[in-house]
Amino acid sequence: MSQQVQGVVAPGKNEAVRVETIVIPDPGPGEAVVKIQACGVCHTDLHYKQGGINDDYPFLLGHEASGVVESVGDGVTDVAPGDFVILNWRAVCGSCRACLRGRPWYCFNTHNAKRKMTLTDGTELSPALGIGAFAEKTLVAAGQCTKVDPAVSPAVAGLLGCGVMAGIGAAINTGNVGRGDSVAVIGCGGVGDAAVVGSRLAGAARIIAVDIDDRKLATAKAMGATHIVNSRSTDAVEAIRELTGGFGADVVIEAVGRPETYEQAFYARDLAGTVVLVGVPTPEMKLELPLLDVFGRGGSLKSSWYGDCLPSRDFPMLIDLHQQGRIDLGAFVTETIGLGDVEKAFARMHEGDVLRSVVTL
Repeated sequence: MSQQVQGVVAPGKNEAVRVETIVIPDPGPGEAVVKIQACGVCHTDLHYKQGGINDDYPFLLGHEASGVVESVGDGVTDVAPGDFVILNWRAVCGSCRACLRGRPWYCFNTHNAKRKMTLTDGTELSPALGIGAFAEKTLVAAGQCTKVDPAVSPAVAGLLGCGVMAGIGAAINTGNVGRGDSVAVIGCGGVGDAAVVGSRLAGAARIIAVDIDDRKLATAKAMGATHIVNSRSTDAVEAIRELTGGFGADVVIEAVGRPETYEQAFYARDLAGTVVLVGVPTPEMKLELPLLDVFGRGGSLKSSWYGDCLPSRDFPMLIDLHQQGRIDLGAFVTETIGLGDVEKAFARMHEGDVLRSVVTL
């Protein structure tokens, strides 16, 4: 039997979000209804509101979430009612060519719930990244639910559902940062700071944080950066080279998603070094680089999809590391807020006042 809950909806391009009554259907085959306990306010949600993803309004926002499984549909065996889960937006299919080659983190056939959540007048909602978790409950594909230790704070756990996993994974999974490596991270928001944490966890000897905001640089330093560079007043490429013996960093992680900062990353890496793009560009952005430089500098130019994570492997591992005190995921939570505060949280995000505002229910 369907149920009605409160959720945050983006009604149209650049319109203020509002709390609406949402109709949640019973889960169909392979689906689950999850009672949300916490959901981070991610920049991707702002992109949805601004029309930077697509124009399938109205959107049910929120995707960086944790909660408790309330009910499951036919055929669901991996999770059961009562399980504490982190929601992920790349449910692995297990049968596409990437999965069959043993690379499920590249799954090319990720899926979402087929049944639709709606407004009370029947208007179908587009859930952000197939999740829609700025709501008391949401309907997802069961494969989007990853069980973790219920002893962890929901506000902390939910952040692995997107930004923190993206940054840590960009360093460890995509960039293959190793012991003794030098790493530069360009852009020190939540994802960039998570890349700093991941680089430190991997044993990097030198971690250079680059941003134009001294507040963000101070936070990156607290997260484990060994050096900071304000690129508003200093040439980032020259500074990174100077800090790496004149060579450039072994791995440069671009966590902004702009052509200008990607070009900085490209020229700030050592010969045969690696550039990892984890910042999300908008559709109109273009990149122009001399092809001879692409050839001549060698190495790897990679993009990181969701930190190239496998949720069933990486989420429990990172929760364990947090509980052991080896990483402090709680440091990413700047404030906890209610459903009615999401619009204000977007403004604080835009001003650079927070790493993460987290909606708690």
